[in-house]
Amino acid sequence: MRIYQVNETAVELEHTRTGHSIGALKRAFLDNLFYIRGRNLDVATPNDLYMALAYTVRDRLLHRFNQSSKTFKHDKARSVCYFSAEFLPGPHLVNNMINLGILENVRTMTGELGIDFDSLVVQEEEPGLGNGGLGRLAACYMDSLVTLQLPAIGYGIRYEHGIFNQSIVDGWQVESTDKWLHPGNPWEIRRPKLTMPVLFGGHTEQYRDDGHQRTRWVPHEVISGVAYDTPIPGYRVGNANLLRLWRSEAVESFNVQAFNKGDYYAAVECKIHSETLTKVLYPNDEPAAGKELRLRQQFFFSSCSLQDMIRIYLDTSDDDLEHFHNKFVIQLNDTHPAIAVIELLRLLLDVHHLKWDDAWHVTRHTFCYTNHTLLPEALEKWPVELFQSLLPRHMELIYEVNRMHLDDVRLKFHGDSEKIARLSIIDESGNRYVRMAHIACIGSSRINGVSELHSELIKKTTLKDFYDLSPEKFVNVTNGVTPRRFLVQSNPSLSDLITSRLGDDDWVCHMDQLHCLEKYCEDPDFQDQWQAVKKRAKEQLSVYVNECTGITLDPASIYDIQVKRIHEYKRQHLNALHIITLYNRIKNDLHYKMVPRTFIFGGKAAPGYKMAKLLIKLITSIAEVVNRDPVSRDLLRVVFCPNFNVKRAQNIYPAADISEQISLAGMEASGTSNMKFTMNGALTIGTLDGANIEIRDEVGHENFFLFGNTIDQVEAIRNEGYQPGKYLQENEELSEALELICSGYFSHGDTELFKPLVDNLKSYDPYMLLADYDSYVACQESVSAAYLDQSHWTRMSILNVARCGKFSSDRSIQDYCDSIWNIDPVPVDI
Repeated sequence: MRIYQVNETAVELEHTRTGHSIGALKRAFLDNLFYIRGRNLDVATPNDLYMALAYTVRDRLLHRFNQSSKTFKHDKARSVCYFSAEFLPGPHLVNNMINLGILENVRTMTGELGIDFDSLVVQEEEPGLGNGGLGRLAACYMDSLVTLQLPAIGYGIRYEHGIFNQSIVDGWQVESTDKWLHPGNPWEIRRPKLTMPVLFGGHTEQYRDDGHQRTRWVPHEVISGVAYDTPIPGYRVGNANLLRLWRSEAVESFNVQAFNKGDYYAAVECKIHSETLTKVLYPNDEPAAGKELRLRQQFFFSSCSLQDMIRIYLDTSDDDLEHFHNKFVIQLNDTHPAIAVIELLRLLLDVHHLKWDDAWHVTRHTFCYTNHTLLPEALEKWPVELFQSLLPRHMELIYEVNRMHLDDVRLKFHGDSEKIARLSIIDESGNRYVRMAHIACIGSSRINGVSELHSELIKKTTLKDFYDLSPEKFVNVTNGVTPRRFLVQSNPSLSDLITSRLGDDDWVCHMDQLHCLEKYCEDPDFQDQWQAVKKRAKEQLSVYVNECTGITLDPASIYDIQVKRIHEYKRQHLNALHIITLYNRIKNDLHYKMVPRTFIFGGKAAPGYKMAKLLIKLITSIAEVVNRDPVSRDLLRVVFCPNFNVKRAQNIYPAADISEQISLAGMEASGTSNMKFTMNGALTIGTLDGANIEIRDEVGHENFFLFGNTIDQVEAIRNEGYQPGKYLQENEELSEALELICSGYFSHGDTELFKPLVDNLKSYDPYMLLADYDSYVACQESVSAAYLDQSHWTRMSILNVARCGKFSSDRSIQDYCDSIWNIDPVPVDI
């Protein structure tokens, strides 16, 4: 604590490390710049300044985190452990300042020092620790868990290289290494003494101990997992939770004997091999080596995390491990961490010597499983040979769990051999595989889908047999997104406008209060303010797009946006066909009237996914033509924003007029970009798929642009035998659009470039673009007509925001608490 003399009176100031005043922040910033970065203000680089500010904010996080740890330990609070192979938190700096309530004071402080605050913000590298919605959902849930004052630990992998950086070269996606850690990561704390041994390969041995038959795993290889901790603060509460990520290291990083013999490669071989495990997010798993590495990654972080949880339990609890499930609940974010079910069973049996019945009881009451897909082929399974070679003890336990499980199945489904085969953990229909979703379902007390539709469909399709076996396990928790990141931080102008009308910002944590905006939806003054906020966001996005692509946009046009992972099931090519249709109309009729449109795309294609990469090439090729053509360029603009991530998304969502959520009904489990767009006042054009249904029901059917076949209609078309050619024959504009692509018009005369894509649509079309095309184009005409009436459009936009409260991740987490986890808040006093 510093004491200053003012008029000979001792005045105690706020502590430099914890205070929120401008003075305390300034002292802390300058101290960190000098004592941590070793710089004076006059010679500091932008990165030095950013790092000093980040450490200043982190000090305040650690104060909350340490107090939270003490409180949770004292209260013996039950905690949620969120197991996820991905966490996509986005940049930490501004989000942490918002949650701490110090953003404006920091702005003032840096201004007084003559530092441009925004220039510091852009220095931060985005942690690319996820591929898309799965990782971003995990980050949203971590934010809501701590904001709701619920004790939680997020467990995952500290990938040295995250999701690749994407650039567009000659219209093609080009991947480069994401070196997010290169400038340094001030938010994490390495815990070198907190290491966990992870075993691979080898064999098992039987032995007797005090009269009990035991099993010992004798591994071929042991790798250390080292913890890296990042504190996660709640929004204006005293709580801070923990994100603990694991990095792989060698048990012995340097072989002195090999070095002394002159074998310099062998001296570091173990270090290189061990660290490869957490080197990169999602290696290409088409080759056998990629499959093995991915399985090793999943087991690595699951084993580290479970060992850590047992360590915490034994350090803080007076009870034995038979009560472990009363202290912790583990939520499996999809099937990636499903091996944790068997690993916990192994640890309890082989390491801590619980009896089988007790160990299995604890295991089944510890885990809960979130399913994120309707596609059976997307549910992970591993060849038995690979599994046996890497995890021999787990294979033994899987056979035993499967034996017990199938005995129960036979009692319930007497004589139904097909159902028994389908419910087996081991798929023996061809080559033998271990089904990870089966392990998750058998070893969990609850199984949830991520939207009302998805939860119903998994009971009827993907997990039908498990629903028939244990219907009481199945519940729904519709996904949500955090308003702190995707409204307060992304769209401060809209947030300020909302607060000005509601009287305070309590709505940030109670999104149902947004309903109070409904009474202003036809107020001319409020509409003018709303339109001004949207116009400013569109102008800001146009500047960003021009900087990264060189393309000039018209903020007066409709900003029609589709940003998400590039995948055929997302149907970016349906959007592209609509653009070509509009272009053909303009070219065929020089007097054609339309509301100007700007089509904005963004997203990454998996490096090995050729068709998705061809989709990017098609979009950029269409952009090249329509943006250059003097006949169309005043009416149509097309842009592909490269390297879409959380940071760039924060520029895009606030500017959208139309949100494209156009997957075939029954394909999208939930979606979360649909919620982020709605939260920012965009109107949705979409199918009855995933959470679109719930968004439409909440905002009002009249405030949602619906098109396309329903799930029942899709199923009927499939049962009749889907024939894409029929739709080509019936729709001249559709045929023209595809023929224009085939002719080489968008490929400098190359008629072969897009042939795989067009042939796929004409002969197979697995996501039924052609069946939905006519409905989609007609619905887009209604979008244009609605946009002409700006007062009515603004009314719809206001109502979308006013009625989006359900889609806050705070509501999702509360649903988990009520129906799955059974945990209560633990407030932390600061």
